[in-house]
Amino acid sequence: MLAWNKARWVGAVCAALLAMPLAACQGSPHAGSGGPSPEAGRSPSGYGAVFLAVDECSSRGRDAFTEVPCRSERAVARVTARYDGKAVDGPTCPARTDFVLHISEDRPSLVGSDGTATGEIPQGYACMRNLEPPHPGDPGGGGGPRTIVGDCVYAAGRGQVRETACDGSGKEKPRYRVAAAAVDRAKCPALTALYVTLGGSEPVGCAVRV
Repeated sequence: MLAWNKARWVGAVCAALLAMPLAACQGSPHAGSGGPSPEAGRSPSGYGAVFLAVDECSSRGRDAFTEVPCRSERAVARVTARYDGKAVDGPTCPARTDFVLHISEDRPSLVGSDGTATGEIPQGYACMRNLEPPHPGDPGGGGGPRTIVGDCVYAAGRGQVRETACDGSGKEKPRYRVAAAAVDRAKCPALTALYVTLGGSEPVGCAVRV
């Protein structure tokens, strides 16, 4: 089943404030901008040989996602990357991913346009980008499965920080903005007040006060 619950998004933000460590987890996929949390339905549409392959699109129902042609009026998001296995064990989604759909392997067989079954859907996850704004995965958007340069965060208590919209439209006001990425803390600018784990080749986010 495709999980659409913001608390299960991949890409937790881990941070340390100067000498005091701050564990930061982006708990949900930005429900305010990204729509309902990603939970896929149990009945695929049968469109396409591979369920939600790269460049294919999905519709969004109350509690289910189905694959539809990208030109369909029901299409709301496009797959920018698709991986097998669990998201926590696999590659990270592209930087501007709006949300992640988690696909379980216990789905029924897909049925093609000719009425024949095309096989079980393996466990995996799809990195999704909304076809139209809002885009919570954009820099400063306040959501998405990853924290990237340009995003803002606030202290969430108990040594944690969470992402919020840089324009102040979120429930929490921004306190820090990730101004740069570096290979280690020593490479961050002098005004850096918060270190945020970004992953990739430059895993340290250098955040300044806003």
